[in-house]
Amino acid sequence: MKIIDKINKALEDDRCFWSFEYFPPKTQQGVMNLYDRIERMCNLGPLFIDVTWRWGGKSSDLTLELCSNSQTVYGVEANMHMTCTNTNFGLIKSALEKAKDQGVQNILALRGDLPDDTVEFDPSVGEFKYAIDLVRYIRKTYGDYFCISVAGYPEGCVGPEDIDRDIQHLKEKQDAGADIVVTQLFYDVDNYLVWVDKCRAAGITIPILPGIMPIQNYGGFKRMTDLCRISVPQEIWDRLEPIKDDDRAVKDYGIEVAVDMIKRLRAAGVRGFHFYTINLERSTRMVLEKLQLVPTVHEVRPLPWSPSLSEKRAGENVRPIFWRNHARSYIKRTELWDEFPNGRWGDARSPAYGEMVHGEQVRLTADQAAKKWGHPETVDDVKRLFMRYCEGQLDSLPWSETPLQPESQDIQRSLSRINSQGFLTINSQPSCNGAPSSDKVHGWGPSNGFVYKKAYLEFFASPENVKALLARLEGNPTVTYYAVTKSGELLTNCVEDSPNAVTWGVFPGKEILQPTIVERVSFLAWKDEAFEFWSAWARAYARDSASADLLGGVSDSWYLMNIVENNFQKSPGSIFELFDGLGQPLDAE
Repeated sequence: MKIIDKINKALEDDRCFWSFEYFPPKTQQGVMNLYDRIERMCNLGPLFIDVTWRWGGKSSDLTLELCSNSQTVYGVEANMHMTCTNTNFGLIKSALEKAKDQGVQNILALRGDLPDDTVEFDPSVGEFKYAIDLVRYIRKTYGDYFCISVAGYPEGCVGPEDIDRDIQHLKEKQDAGADIVVTQLFYDVDNYLVWVDKCRAAGITIPILPGIMPIQNYGGFKRMTDLCRISVPQEIWDRLEPIKDDDRAVKDYGIEVAVDMIKRLRAAGVRGFHFYTINLERSTRMVLEKLQLVPTVHEVRPLPWSPSLSEKRAGENVRPIFWRNHARSYIKRTELWDEFPNGRWGDARSPAYGEMVHGEQVRLTADQAAKKWGHPETVDDVKRLFMRYCEGQLDSLPWSETPLQPESQDIQRSLSRINSQGFLTINSQPSCNGAPSSDKVHGWGPSNGFVYKKAYLEFFASPENVKALLARLEGNPTVTYYAVTKSGELLTNCVEDSPNAVTWGVFPGKEILQPTIVERVSFLAWKDEAFEFWSAWARAYARDSASADLLGGVSDSWYLMNIVENNFQKSPGSIFELFDGLGQPLDAE
């Protein structure tokens, strides 16, 4: 979807909106970390994100990859930067064709810096001289397919003496087909509002989004404002001077500055704000929270998982619960499917799941893994790690790179308890019997609806613990389960292979939605990934070490198991009663 349409709708509703800018990291681990950050920050409700661009090497390809995956995996519109200095029609056309093929419909057209960082700009080199040439080319070649953004410079592209000339160039870019202006960062709100008035007086009518960059540290702030020739009110310098060596104090003051700027801009009628995140999360999140610019549940969670914006996945509204914390992997393994479940999960999938993605199970280096998870040498050591994660003392495990989801807080102690007993949980959801769709913890979907969930647990357990639990389950007809070893030995009490809906919602004027299911074929496809996490974790240690032997042994001999309490009217804690007296609990520590 073109972001200009979303912006116009927000302006029509007199509703504030915001967007985030990121840049491509230089390392593969940095890229994976950025994906995780984008996923988390999507919960802040950005109208779109954009990703910077640089020709040469893998940088431009990575920009497109980040934009495409953000739309396909996380369901957020992406605006792809594109520079044109020293390029030719062939390079530009190739890049735009790739963007179109991958469903990227928004381009931020820029002149850009020279590839070799040359200071002097020679307009006689290359077939594109300025951003307006790129705007004209896109419009001439692709018509209205792309939404085109262009840059605005409230303090002049080179300096204040260029402001009037820059405004005239901006008007020409609008006339050539630009839809949106995104401005360079600034800190002088009064000066910015004067500049906007000048733009309007010059006939620029398209939306103008102010660029907001929260101050992160003193040195970086000074370098950035000097490089971009940004004027900073003396009051800001005066407040920074006594705290300039205290990074946390500088960050907190930077949040205060951004909050004050946006308050003043809102009072002047501005409704859209573009955050230069520098790939950081905290400051942007704190600014939005302090301004109470928090999106509604309906805006952030139309489904319990983020719907893809990929055209071929349009209408997809059912997924297995197993990949709940691994959306990228699920998208990758299903990308060759011709159809995607809409309304119900088919009895069989064709084609089958693709091969799992190797190399993404544990993204930490050996030193980072050892620092975070230590050197476990016994099963009790592993239990303690899982318990610490459930109790919020550890922010990640190989199977989950983020803390427990908010809905699991009510069952946090119960999760910790069964991990102590040797049932190592990697996925869970509590039961929910008709919570309002607006509920901040359980809610999703359209307004005025009600949502339901069956209690679900997924965990690794030793053969002895699985045997004891199965004996317990024989007397519980409302509980269904699947248990499988790495080699594929499957145990289940499900008579049929039909999917079991574990999440559903009832909404006014709509059919019942069942977006999350448990199903045998999908579980068997997921188990290969789930066990690979053990192997990947083991590879973080020396091959013959006690830690590697322990983790490899668990992978080879334990079961991956899931259980569903199908009576959703039971309390969220009732499923844990099945584990009472089982396993070998750790002594209280």
